Amino acid sequence: MMMQGKVVLVTGAGRGVGRGVALEMARAGAAVVINDLGVSLAGAETGDVSPAQEVVNEITAMGGRAVANFDSVATWAGGQAMVQAALDAFGRIDAVVNNAGNLRDVLFHKMTEEDFDAVIGVHLKGSFNVSRAAAPHFREQGSGAYVHMASTSGLIGNMGQANYMAAKLGIVALSKSIAIDMARFGVRSNAVAPFAWTRMVSSIPDETPEQKKRVEGLKKLVPEKVAPLCVALCSDAGAGVTGQVFGARNNEIYLFSQPRPIRTAHTADGWTPQTIADRVFPQFANDFYPLHKSGDIFTWDPV
Repeated sequence: MMMQGKVVLVTGAGRGVGRGVALEMARAGAAVVINDLGVSLAGAETGDVSPAQEVVNEITAMGGRAVANFDSVATWAGGQAMVQAALDAFGRIDAVVNNAGNLRDVLFHKMTEEDFDAVIGVHLKGSFNVSRAAAPHFREQGSGAYVHMASTSGLIGNMGQANYMAAKLGIVALSKSIAIDMARFGVRSNAVAPFAWTRMVSSIPDETPEQKKRVEGLKKLVPEKVAPLCVALCSDAGAGVTGQVFGARNNEIYLFSQPRPIRTAHTADGWTPQTIADRVFPQFANDFYPLHKSGDIFTWDPV
Protein backbone atom coordinates (compact mmCIF):
# COMPACT_ATOMS: atom_id res chain seq x y z
CA MET A 1 0.00 0.00 0.00
CA MET A 2 2.76 2.43 -1.02
CA MET A 3 0.23 5.04 -2.19
CA GLN A 4 -2.14 4.85 0.77
CA GLY A 5 -3.81 8.22 1.35
CA LYS A 6 -2.52 9.74 -1.88
CA VAL A 7 -4.51 11.03 -4.85
CA VAL A 8 -3.25 10.44 -8.38
CA LEU A 9 -4.39 11.82 -11.73
CA VAL A 10 -3.68 9.53 -14.70
CA THR A 11 -4.39 10.90 -18.17
CA GLY A 12 -5.32 8.62 -21.05
CA ALA A 13 -6.21 6.02 -18.44
CA GLY A 14 -9.07 4.31 -20.23
CA ARG A 15 -6.89 1.86 -22.14
CA GLY A 16 -3.42 0.38 -22.44
CA VAL A 17 -0.58 1.67 -20.29
CA GLY A 18 -2.73 4.33 -18.63
CA ARG A 19 -5.31 1.81 -17.55
CA GLY A 20 -2.59 -0.43 -16.12
CA VAL A 21 -1.08 2.47 -14.18
CA ALA A 22 -4.45 3.54 -12.80
CA LEU A 23 -5.31 0.03 -11.59
CA GLU A 24 -1.88 -0.44 -9.99
CA MET A 25 -2.17 2.93 -8.25
CA ALA A 26 -5.52 1.86 -6.82
CA ARG A 27 -4.11 -1.48 -5.66
CA ALA A 28 -1.36 0.49 -3.90
CA GLY A 29 -4.00 2.45 -2.00
CA ALA A 30 -4.33 5.64 -4.05
CA ALA A 31 -7.54 7.38 -4.99
CA VAL A 32 -7.41 7.86 -8.76
CA VAL A 33 -8.82 10.34 -11.27
CA ILE A 34 -9.27 8.42 -14.51
CA ASN A 35 -8.97 10.90 -17.35
CA ASP A 36 -9.82 9.70 -20.83
CA LEU A 37 -11.46 11.71 -23.58
CA GLY A 38 -12.57 8.62 -25.48
CA VAL A 39 -11.00 9.48 -28.85
CA SER A 40 -9.80 7.60 -31.89
CA LEU A 41 -6.13 6.73 -32.31
CA ALA A 42 -5.64 9.88 -34.40
CA GLY A 43 -7.27 11.99 -31.68
CA ALA A 44 -10.71 12.52 -33.21
CA GLU A 45 -13.51 12.76 -30.67
CA THR A 46 -15.85 9.75 -30.74
CA GLY A 47 -18.07 10.61 -27.79
CA ASP A 48 -17.22 7.26 -26.22
CA VAL A 49 -16.69 7.97 -22.52
CA SER A 50 -17.04 4.33 -21.53
CA PRO A 51 -13.29 3.45 -21.31
CA ALA A 52 -12.76 5.84 -18.39
CA GLN A 53 -15.92 4.77 -16.62
CA GLU A 54 -15.08 1.10 -17.09
CA VAL A 55 -11.76 1.60 -15.30
CA VAL A 56 -13.55 3.46 -12.50
CA ASN A 57 -15.92 0.52 -12.20
CA GLU A 58 -12.98 -1.92 -12.00
CA ILE A 59 -11.38 0.09 -9.21
CA THR A 60 -14.55 0.50 -7.18
CA ALA A 61 -15.28 -3.22 -7.58
CA MET A 62 -11.95 -3.99 -5.90
CA GLY A 63 -12.82 -1.64 -3.06
CA GLY A 64 -10.84 1.35 -4.28
CA ARG A 65 -11.77 4.95 -4.93
CA ALA A 66 -11.87 6.51 -8.40
CA VAL A 67 -13.71 9.10 -10.48
CA ALA A 68 -13.84 9.55 -14.24
CA ASN A 69 -12.91 12.74 -16.07
CA PHE A 70 -13.48 13.43 -19.74
CA ASP A 71 -11.62 16.72 -20.29
CA SER A 72 -8.96 17.18 -22.96
CA VAL A 73 -5.30 17.51 -21.98
CA ALA A 74 -4.78 19.59 -25.13
CA THR A 75 -6.36 22.68 -23.55
CA TRP A 76 -5.32 24.78 -20.57
CA ALA A 77 -8.91 24.65 -19.29
CA GLY A 78 -8.95 20.85 -19.58
CA GLY A 79 -5.83 20.50 -17.46
CA GLN A 80 -7.24 22.82 -14.82
CA ALA A 81 -10.56 20.94 -14.80
CA MET A 82 -9.08 17.49 -14.26
CA VAL A 83 -6.90 18.68 -11.37
CA GLN A 84 -9.96 20.37 -9.90
CA ALA A 85 -11.80 17.05 -10.25
CA ALA A 86 -9.20 15.48 -7.97
CA LEU A 87 -9.62 18.26 -5.42
CA ASP A 88 -13.42 18.09 -5.56
CA ALA A 89 -13.57 14.32 -5.21
CA PHE A 90 -10.69 13.63 -2.83
CA GLY A 91 -9.55 16.96 -1.39
CA ARG A 92 -5.96 16.93 -2.67
CA ILE A 93 -3.61 15.82 -5.44
CA ASP A 94 -0.27 14.09 -4.90
CA ALA A 95 0.84 12.79 -8.30
CA VAL A 96 0.25 13.24 -12.01
CA VAL A 97 0.95 10.60 -14.65
CA ASN A 98 0.95 12.22 -18.09
CA ASN A 99 0.05 9.32 -20.34
CA ALA A 100 -2.54 10.64 -22.83
CA GLY A 101 -1.44 10.38 -26.44
CA ASN A 102 -2.34 10.12 -30.11
CA LEU A 103 -0.62 9.22 -33.38
CA ARG A 104 -0.48 10.78 -36.84
CA ASP A 105 2.31 8.73 -38.42
CA VAL A 106 3.44 9.93 -41.84
CA LEU A 107 6.81 10.46 -43.54
CA PHE A 108 8.23 13.91 -42.82
CA HIS A 109 8.10 15.17 -46.41
CA LYS A 110 4.38 14.32 -46.49
CA MET A 111 3.46 15.52 -43.00
CA THR A 112 0.92 18.33 -42.81
CA GLU A 113 0.83 21.16 -40.30
CA GLU A 114 -2.30 19.60 -38.83
CA ASP A 115 -0.52 16.25 -38.39
CA PHE A 116 2.29 17.96 -36.52
CA ASP A 117 0.17 20.27 -34.38
CA ALA A 118 -2.29 17.54 -33.36
CA VAL A 119 0.43 15.31 -31.89
CA ILE A 120 2.41 18.14 -30.28
CA GLY A 121 -0.83 19.50 -28.83
CA VAL A 122 -1.73 16.29 -27.01
CA HIS A 123 1.65 14.90 -26.00
CA LEU A 124 3.83 17.93 -25.28
CA LYS A 125 1.35 20.75 -24.71
CA GLY A 126 -0.96 18.32 -22.92
CA SER A 127 1.80 17.29 -20.52
CA PHE A 128 2.47 20.97 -19.85
CA ASN A 129 -1.20 21.83 -19.33
CA VAL A 130 -1.84 19.10 -16.77
CA SER A 131 1.51 19.49 -15.01
CA ARG A 132 1.08 23.25 -14.75
CA ALA A 133 -2.42 22.86 -13.32
CA ALA A 134 -1.10 20.66 -10.51
CA ALA A 135 2.01 22.75 -9.81
CA PRO A 136 0.49 25.36 -7.44
CA HIS A 137 -1.01 22.62 -5.28
CA PHE A 138 2.27 20.68 -5.17
CA ARG A 139 4.13 23.86 -4.27
CA GLU A 140 1.70 24.77 -1.49
CA GLN A 141 1.80 21.34 0.13
CA GLY A 142 5.55 20.95 -0.31
CA SER A 143 5.35 17.62 -2.13
CA GLY A 144 4.26 16.02 -5.37
CA ALA A 145 5.40 13.72 -8.15
CA TYR A 146 5.16 13.78 -11.92
CA VAL A 147 5.65 10.84 -14.28
CA HIS A 148 5.65 11.74 -17.97
CA MET A 149 5.47 9.10 -20.68
CA ALA A 150 8.38 9.47 -23.09
CA SER A 151 9.25 7.02 -25.87
CA THR A 152 12.25 5.40 -27.48
CA SER A 153 10.90 6.99 -30.67
CA GLY A 154 12.08 10.29 -29.23
CA LEU A 155 15.14 8.98 -27.39
CA ILE A 156 16.42 6.89 -30.32
CA GLY A 157 14.23 7.34 -33.40
CA ASN A 158 11.63 5.80 -35.68
CA MET A 159 10.49 6.28 -39.24
CA GLY A 160 7.46 8.39 -40.08
CA GLN A 161 7.15 9.95 -36.62
CA ALA A 162 8.65 13.44 -36.79
CA ASN A 163 5.69 14.84 -34.84
CA TYR A 164 5.69 12.07 -32.22
CA MET A 165 9.49 12.06 -31.86
CA ALA A 166 9.60 15.83 -31.39
CA ALA A 167 6.83 15.67 -28.79
CA LYS A 168 8.33 12.79 -26.84
CA LEU A 169 11.84 14.21 -26.70
CA GLY A 170 10.29 17.54 -25.73
CA ILE A 171 8.55 15.77 -22.85
CA VAL A 172 11.93 14.56 -21.57
CA ALA A 173 13.15 18.16 -21.51
CA LEU A 174 9.90 19.34 -19.91
CA SER A 175 10.29 16.73 -17.18
CA LYS A 176 13.88 17.82 -16.49
CA SER A 177 12.82 21.46 -16.36
CA ILE A 178 10.08 20.71 -13.85
CA ALA A 179 12.52 18.69 -11.75
CA ILE A 180 14.96 21.61 -11.67
CA ASP A 181 12.41 24.38 -11.08
CA MET A 182 10.36 22.61 -8.43
CA ALA A 183 13.04 20.75 -6.48
CA ARG A 184 13.00 23.49 -3.82
CA PHE A 185 9.36 22.60 -3.07
CA GLY A 186 9.99 18.89 -2.62
CA VAL A 187 8.46 18.11 -6.02
CA ARG A 188 10.06 15.56 -8.33
CA SER A 189 9.60 14.77 -12.01
CA ASN A 190 10.72 11.78 -14.08
CA ALA A 191 10.12 10.42 -17.57
CA VAL A 192 9.35 6.80 -18.45
CA ALA A 193 9.63 5.25 -21.90
CA PRO A 194 7.09 2.40 -21.90
CA PHE A 195 7.38 -0.71 -24.06
CA ALA A 196 3.88 -2.16 -24.49
CA TRP A 197 1.53 -3.66 -27.05
CA THR A 198 -1.30 -1.12 -27.06
CA ARG A 199 -3.76 0.44 -29.46
CA MET A 200 -1.11 2.99 -30.48
CA VAL A 201 1.63 0.43 -31.11
CA SER A 202 -0.74 -1.87 -33.00
CA SER A 203 -0.79 0.65 -35.86
CA ILE A 204 2.82 -0.24 -36.79
CA PRO A 205 2.96 -1.71 -40.34
CA ASP A 206 3.56 -5.47 -40.65
CA GLU A 207 3.84 -5.93 -44.39
CA THR A 208 7.46 -7.07 -44.83
CA PRO A 209 9.03 -10.11 -43.12
CA GLU A 210 11.17 -7.80 -40.99
CA GLN A 211 8.12 -5.78 -39.93
CA LYS A 212 6.17 -8.95 -39.14
CA LYS A 213 9.00 -10.19 -36.94
CA ARG A 214 9.15 -6.90 -35.07
CA VAL A 215 5.40 -6.80 -34.51
CA GLU A 216 5.40 -10.36 -33.16
CA GLY A 217 8.02 -9.30 -30.64
CA LEU A 218 6.03 -6.21 -29.67
CA LYS A 219 2.94 -8.32 -29.01
CA LYS A 220 4.82 -9.91 -26.11
CA LEU A 221 5.05 -6.56 -24.31
CA VAL A 222 2.45 -6.36 -21.53
CA PRO A 223 1.08 -2.82 -20.82
CA GLU A 224 0.50 -3.57 -17.15
CA LYS A 225 4.23 -4.26 -16.66
CA VAL A 226 4.91 -0.50 -16.92
CA ALA A 227 2.74 0.31 -13.91
CA PRO A 228 4.93 -0.81 -10.97
CA LEU A 229 7.71 1.61 -11.94
CA CYS A 230 5.22 4.48 -12.12
CA VAL A 231 3.83 3.63 -8.68
CA ALA A 232 7.30 3.41 -7.15
CA LEU A 233 8.28 6.78 -8.63
CA CYS A 234 5.13 8.44 -7.27
CA SER A 235 5.42 6.90 -3.82
CA ASP A 236 7.39 8.27 -0.87
CA ALA A 237 9.98 5.58 -1.59
CA GLY A 238 10.84 7.50 -4.78
CA ALA A 239 11.40 10.79 -2.96
CA GLY A 240 15.08 10.87 -3.87
CA VAL A 241 14.57 10.15 -7.57
CA THR A 242 14.03 13.09 -9.89
CA GLY A 243 15.12 14.35 -13.31
CA GLN A 244 15.71 10.83 -14.62
CA VAL A 245 14.65 8.97 -17.78
CA PHE A 246 13.59 5.35 -17.31
CA GLY A 247 12.36 2.57 -19.56
CA ALA A 248 10.05 -0.31 -18.68
CA ARG A 249 9.93 -3.39 -20.93
CA ASN A 250 8.09 -6.32 -19.35
CA ASN A 251 10.40 -7.39 -16.51
CA GLU A 252 13.27 -5.12 -17.58
CA ILE A 253 13.80 -1.60 -16.24
CA TYR A 254 16.29 0.76 -17.90
CA LEU A 255 17.95 3.99 -16.88
CA PHE A 256 18.68 6.00 -20.02
CA SER A 257 21.70 8.23 -20.50
CA GLN A 258 21.29 11.96 -20.96
CA PRO A 259 23.20 14.10 -23.48
CA ARG A 260 26.68 15.08 -22.33
CA PRO A 261 29.79 16.04 -24.39
CA ILE A 262 31.74 13.00 -25.52
CA ARG A 263 34.44 14.61 -27.72
CA THR A 264 36.00 18.04 -27.96
CA ALA A 265 38.14 19.87 -30.47
CA HIS A 266 39.89 23.20 -29.99
CA THR A 267 42.37 25.47 -31.71
CA ALA A 268 44.20 28.57 -30.58
CA ASP A 269 43.60 30.19 -33.97
CA GLY A 270 39.78 29.94 -34.05
CA TRP A 271 37.80 27.86 -36.52
CA THR A 272 36.86 28.50 -40.11
CA PRO A 273 34.30 26.43 -42.03
CA GLN A 274 37.15 24.82 -43.97
CA THR A 275 39.25 23.88 -40.92
CA ILE A 276 36.15 22.43 -39.27
CA ALA A 277 35.54 20.32 -42.37
CA ASP A 278 39.18 19.30 -42.57
CA ARG A 279 39.87 18.59 -38.90
CA VAL A 280 36.76 18.40 -36.70
CA PHE A 281 34.51 16.20 -38.82
CA PRO A 282 37.19 13.52 -39.38
CA GLN A 283 38.20 13.66 -35.71
CA PHE A 284 34.62 13.15 -34.55
CA ALA A 285 33.58 10.66 -37.24
CA ASN A 286 34.16 7.50 -35.20
CA ASP A 287 31.83 8.80 -32.52
CA PHE A 288 28.99 9.95 -34.77
CA TYR A 289 25.74 8.15 -33.99
CA PRO A 290 24.28 6.09 -36.83
CA LEU A 291 20.67 6.60 -37.89
CA HIS A 292 19.40 3.92 -35.55
CA LYS A 293 15.72 3.30 -35.04
CA SER A 294 14.33 1.94 -31.80
CA GLY A 295 14.08 -1.57 -33.22
CA ASP A 296 17.78 -1.53 -34.12
CA ILE A 297 18.73 -1.07 -30.47
CA PHE A 298 16.20 -3.30 -28.70
CA THR A 299 16.82 -6.45 -30.70
CA TRP A 300 16.34 -9.09 -28.00
CA ASP A 301 13.08 -10.67 -26.90
CA PRO A 302 11.52 -9.08 -23.83
CA VAL A 303 12.26 -10.81 -20.56
